[in-house]
Amino acid sequence: MPAYSFLDVHAAIDGPGGNIAIGGEESGTASEGISLDATGDKNAMTVGADGSVMHTLRADKSGTVTINLLKTSSMNAQLQNLLTYQEGSSARWGQNTITVRDTARGDTYTCTACAFAKDAPNGYAEQAGNVVWTFHAGRIDRQLGTGTPEKS
Repeated sequence: MPAYSFLDVHAAIDGPGGNIAIGGEESGTASEGISLDATGDKNAMTVGADGSVMHTLRADKSGTVTINLLKTSSMNAQLQNLLTYQEGSSARWGQNTITVRDTARGDTYTCTACAFAKDAPNGYAEQAGNVVWTFHAGRIDRQLGTGTPEKS
């Protein structure tokens, strides 16, 4: 029977100013985890005046990477330090690579030309919340595994 565990997910961000491992045990990743979303559609559909349809395959592989951390995660300070360093010069901006791997399922995502979308929103309340880091990725290459990589 197939199973899933976030403990099998390993992620890292590598760019000017640092390399940070995210995910796995004791990372302080919130229950919402890490998400990777395409920015645009793969298809553009045009309907002619007579009702005929034309499909256009778009080359867009851009996307968004969202990392949800507990407020108490030490990763927040590391990401903030990386952002501060990178925003100090355009020569260091938009050069991050983010990789996400699920070793048990065989999934691999490689996100290149990544930049911090903005400062992570932060709040202080009766109950601690999450700190959400969003990155714009110029390109996301995806390879979903079979769920049984040892048999692949």
